[in-house]
Amino acid sequence: MQRGLTLMVQGTTSDAGKSTLVAGLARLLKRRGVAVVPFKPQNMALNSAVTVDGGEIGRAQALQAIAAGLEPHTDMNPVLLKPATDIGAQVIIHGKAVAQLSARDYHEYKPRAMAAVLESYERLSSAYTAVLVEGAGSPAEINLRDRDIANMGFAEAVDCPVILVADIDRGGVFAHLVGTLELLSPSEQARVKGFVINRFRGDIGLLQSGLDWLEARTGRPVLGVLPYLHGLFLDAEDALGEARIDKSGAAGEPRLRVVAPVYPRISNHTDLDALRLHPQVDFSWVGPGQSIPPADLIVLPGSKAVQADLRWLREQGWESALQRHLRYGGKVVGICGGYQMLGRQLHDPQGLEGAPGSLPGLGLLDVETTLEAEKQLLNVEGRLTLTGQPATRGYEIHMGVTHGPALERPAALLADGRADGARSADDQIFATYLHGLFDAPDALGALLAWAGLRETRRVDLAARREADLERLADSIEQHMDLPRLAACLGDGVAQRALLDHPQPPL
Repeated sequence: MQRGLTLMVQGTTSDAGKSTLVAGLARLLKRRGVAVVPFKPQNMALNSAVTVDGGEIGRAQALQAIAAGLEPHTDMNPVLLKPATDIGAQVIIHGKAVAQLSARDYHEYKPRAMAAVLESYERLSSAYTAVLVEGAGSPAEINLRDRDIANMGFAEAVDCPVILVADIDRGGVFAHLVGTLELLSPSEQARVKGFVINRFRGDIGLLQSGLDWLEARTGRPVLGVLPYLHGLFLDAEDALGEARIDKSGAAGEPRLRVVAPVYPRISNHTDLDALRLHPQVDFSWVGPGQSIPPADLIVLPGSKAVQADLRWLREQGWESALQRHLRYGGKVVGICGGYQMLGRQLHDPQGLEGAPGSLPGLGLLDVETTLEAEKQLLNVEGRLTLTGQPATRGYEIHMGVTHGPALERPAALLADGRADGARSADDQIFATYLHGLFDAPDALGALLAWAGLRETRRVDLAARREADLERLADSIEQHMDLPRLAACLGDGVAQRALLDHPQPPL
């Protein structure tokens, strides 16, 4: 069966803009009528999503799937590594956890992981016109070149062209691009068809001499200089979102103060994106060593190592801060790992997230949680047990099984007949396994009202995501030399689509 076009986007550093560029190109090709699919061979991230086939992939690939008009599928990210310690991670293959390996042991495991990568790639490349591949980190990490499956190792295996993206906002963009190219082997260098410079702000005329030098020095074209898009609000792959949000239009409106701790192993922090975006919410992340400010609502997000992160919370003074917060009438939301921390005991008899054993929880809910080997991976919908029974939808990713009297007051009633989570008898604590809790507009409004905000504005995170994907594709269309990119790729449907003018909107 004939393969579709494959183009790989690699970066000079982590967070150079690979995920964003793939998402933007996917949306651009989709609206030009191309059947395009995203693909990341190996991802290391604690932000993940549940797929249509009941597996787990990186959050960035779920975003790219949305950009391409597709349901997220495990083939889009066949290898996901979820760090549990500084030297070890849970290894997820085709959406399912298969092992907990140290970095050294995973290096030995890589040939098996590569087989899974190539299996997924073959399925996608035979089913879609174009496959947009995202690399991981940098291809010039010398110590990771052996058995590489994430960057040039994959590109060499499937014989695909590569474009290299660098972030000029960090400085040193020419050194990053030239240095990365120099550290590649001759065959790898030949795959690099051009460069993209990301997050530029200023007068492009003042950059032109550098662009001319770069092209002369490397013999490769600069395919685009993409501007810094202020306020772009898209799901973060792993790092905490840094987009500044203009809330000037909400001056004089009622405000809700919300804070959340940044644990060492915080996971799925994108659950809080709708809170960060809401114009009536003053949201703050609180990191290590920072004072815990007064708040109306404290959110305990998910964690990949619940016992270890609970110990960290205690060391940082959060236990007494939570007790004081509740005494003064504040509200608390716990999501997944945060929910588990609120109970009386945490049990990990198999040592799935650390040493086997139990740890007292915060004791704020009458429940106990035991970690079991089989991970729950479900897309769910239902209604919250708040005023108005607002509709919600989200996903579950957890190994914990929670029992206890507090479950008699659930936080949500799900469409599959299950009850989820718990609410405290005094109604100050709302705890749930539902990731994406705040994403649905009605659920968000109800939760903010429960926490004390009156006359809440309606915020639709999905609509904002769509608008920003369109904005991103518009920017790529305007600032990338698409004919030059097409010339690098040869002939075919996807290449011709890059040369065509966009179709007018329906």
